[in-house]
Amino acid sequence: MRAAWVLLPALAALSAYYVYLPLPGAVSDPWKLMLLDATFRAVQQTCHLIHYLRLSHHLIVLNYLICTFDKLKSVSSEDIKITDAVFDGVEVRVFEPPAKGDESLKRSVVYIHGGGWALASARTSLYNNLCRIMAESLNAVVVSVEYRLVPEVCFPEQYHDALRATKHFLQPDVLAEYSVDPSRIAISGDSAGGNLAAAVCQQLSKDEDLTVRPKLQALIYPVLQAFDFNTPSYQQNMNMPVLPRYVMVNYWIDYINGDYGLAHELLINNHTALNVGRALSFRARLNWTSLLPPSFKKSYQPVVQTTGTAAIVERLPALLDVRAVPLLADDATLARQPRTYVLTCENDVLRDDGAMYAKRLERAGVPVTLDHFHDCFHGCMIFTVWPTDFSAGVQTRNSYIKWLDENL
Repeated sequence: MRAAWVLLPALAALSAYYVYLPLPGAVSDPWKLMLLDATFRAVQQTCHLIHYLRLSHHLIVLNYLICTFDKLKSVSSEDIKITDAVFDGVEVRVFEPPAKGDESLKRSVVYIHGGGWALASARTSLYNNLCRIMAESLNAVVVSVEYRLVPEVCFPEQYHDALRATKHFLQPDVLAEYSVDPSRIAISGDSAGGNLAAAVCQQLSKDEDLTVRPKLQALIYPVLQAFDFNTPSYQQNMNMPVLPRYVMVNYWIDYINGDYGLAHELLINNHTALNVGRALSFRARLNWTSLLPPSFKKSYQPVVQTTGTAAIVERLPALLDVRAVPLLADDATLARQPRTYVLTCENDVLRDDGAMYAKRLERAGVPVTLDHFHDCFHGCMIFTVWPTDFSAGVQTRNSYIKWLDENL
């Protein structure tokens, strides 16, 4: 009994040490975020152990656990018709609101989910719930794209899946089948889905054979570049839940089928050093010292290596491929983009990706809304269902839907 009285406080202290993280004072629901992050870390460590033992790929195990937990939280709606379909070989989930009065055509959103190109699904309750609420709130047909994931496939297959599904939906006969107004379609996505949405939108703007193009694009804390892992937000939030810098670098390595042994070189920008000739022409398109406002730059300094490792880009050309890195697109391509919404969070390594894209689009003459949240964190918009319900999730989701409602 005496031993138990000693052991219990020790376990409690160890648990508190594992859970506690120093967070910025303005972060929404800090203790809940710490618990969420501690859960993620524990699960990820277990998955990496399974990977190390060569029992399975850690991302396959992690996705299995996500889907298993997700089965505990069913989300449904009697008012929204939810069907699964295949668009040009790509699985999608379609959310259709009921017809209202004499209304003949509805607006629509093509939505691409996040998850580091490797996790989650259009069918999980987190995204099912988001798309259902979008369909209800906007009275819109929402098409959620179920692109293939790492490690089954790597870049550019996720991009091709998203592009094929979107182009299929944009065909006039398909739009007619779903009673969608061809002039009121948005393409949207969060995180890695925001990356795919931006890349797809850029490609659609170049396709001369298309008769229907998106009216809007809406990007939620998008990941848009792998050129500089030392932007102010990467430096400021390098250890921030839910997406520390090293985790984002590993997602990139998985996506472009690289080697984890390159992570350190990427972290210190050796792949885009001044002696890497292929990177030089892109540097001006990613110069955060001229693209970010002072409130984002703060006192951070650029990390530019004089001599790096040019072989990294030779081995991994996707690092400079605009289909993977939409922020590196030229000005002519950006000028063809539709009205754009970019949501960013202060406590997010990807904050500056979104802010730089918004500024470049603005300079190219595109109407842009940069919706920045000082107390929010990466991924928060999908965390609105118990037990991962955050006030930040509801706040960002409402602002995003409000913009779509006013502009679509």
